[in-house]
Amino acid sequence: MLQTKRLRLRRWKEADIDPFAEICSDPDVMRWIGNGRTRSRQECVDAIERFERHWQEKGVGLFAVDLLETNALIGFSGFLEPDYLPGIMPAIEIGWRLKRDCWGKGLATEGARAALDFGMTEGGLQRVISLHQVGNEASGRVMQKIGMQFLRETVEPDTGRMVRVYEIVRDEKE
Repeated sequence: MLQTKRLRLRRWKEADIDPFAEICSDPDVMRWIGNGRTRSRQECVDAIERFERHWQEKGVGLFAVDLLETNALIGFSGFLEPDYLPGIMPAIEIGWRLKRDCWGKGLATEGARAALDFGMTEGGLQRVISLHQVGNEASGRVMQKIGMQFLRETVEPDTGRMVRVYEIVRDEKE
């Protein structure tokens, strides 16, 4: 578990399913994720199981993120392998997803910075990438704020959407 000024980053639990499903059912939240479609409750259950498997197999993963003020789940921040984008593999991607009423408050940056610090120290990661679909400039700004550098643009094969890839290498972080 990690804690920042406003956030708690922790492993997933069964009580997270419904709040996570609510986040992933919001079309505005999902607009820039994959093909932009919302996710069902069962897809969210499957995703949380996948997140936890990644922790077990890789020693890093996606943290559930709670807002300390309310103790409510507001989304996730952390790491997964971007196997949906074979042209950049092997890689570990940092990503985040927050409920809409948490946007524009610096929470994505705060959570991503904490997750990145964890990944590059305790997680032993040497290089981390992140990507955002062209047009999702808010995520691009988070990437820049946590010290990532633009690497290139490419096409996401499953959706045909253009994505911008950023990276940070451990030496650049220290």
